[in-house]
Amino acid sequence: MLKPYLYMSKEVEEALKAGQPVVALESTIISHGMPYPKNVETALKVEEIIRNHGAVPATIGIIGGRLIAGLSPEEIDHMGKAPDIAKVSRRDIPYIVANKKDGATTVASTMIIADLAGIKIFATGGIGGVHRGAETSMDISADLEELSSTGVAVICAGAKSILDIGLTLEYLETKGVPVLGNGTDELPAFYSRKSGYKVDYRIDTPEEFAKVLKTKWDLGLKGGALIANPIPEAYSMDADFISGVIEKAVEEANAQGIKGKETTPFLLAKVKEITGGDSLEANIQLVYSNAELAAKIAVELSKLA
Repeated sequence: MLKPYLYMSKEVEEALKAGQPVVALESTIISHGMPYPKNVETALKVEEIIRNHGAVPATIGIIGGRLIAGLSPEEIDHMGKAPDIAKVSRRDIPYIVANKKDGATTVASTMIIADLAGIKIFATGGIGGVHRGAETSMDISADLEELSSTGVAVICAGAKSILDIGLTLEYLETKGVPVLGNGTDELPAFYSRKSGYKVDYRIDTPEEFAKVLKTKWDLGLKGGALIANPIPEAYSMDADFISGVIEKAVEEANAQGIKGKETTPFLLAKVKEITGGDSLEANIQLVYSNAELAAKIAVELSKLA
């Protein structure tokens, strides 16, 4: 059934068949998150970090209507510089695939394709969530719904601080998604290690993460888990400072009528502008850190299979 649609690189396919650890990576961060060539350099470095920690990277994207788990370096370069790559979430997949278009996968669509391929661990920057003002706009990311239904664990630096973090956690609780902190009792807020909100459980080793994930899925509990990994201390921004920056960016987005899937790219670009580019370097470093943790968890999970 999946044969005409899903394509895995030889490296990824062989690793999965052999029960080796594999880590999924998204492509929206390549096509819509950073400028070229920084985006491609970062994507290739993330793959290198995963390999250095004993796992196989599977960067996921859609090219010519094919769902690809394991983009080649040439395909990553294409995703990084082509001007017309669509941003693809769950609802967009059928149209993009049927019309043989290119698409960069969000957290939600990366989870879907990773699950189709049999990949259980996924490293990203930060998840989408409940946007500020969602009580009137109903702007809630599809990432949260996907976490509740698709059995892939997502390693991230917490919820993006442009979101309403409290409501995002309430939504995840309602959907039964465990929020686990890597060496922290507090949910990190992407650029900052602090948010003022607690995780469900603090976990201190990759082995323990792997045991919790295996137990969840062995019990037939559907959905994934959110593993929150604080940005490295050296790149963390002051929580009050970044909150003020985001307030300015949100005000500008509202004034310009920015809505829907354009909101996050606009806000992140505005934060980068206001912080003089510091946020871009912070973003890159937290992705590296998440990739390392994801590889370590994938390695431990493969030992339990």
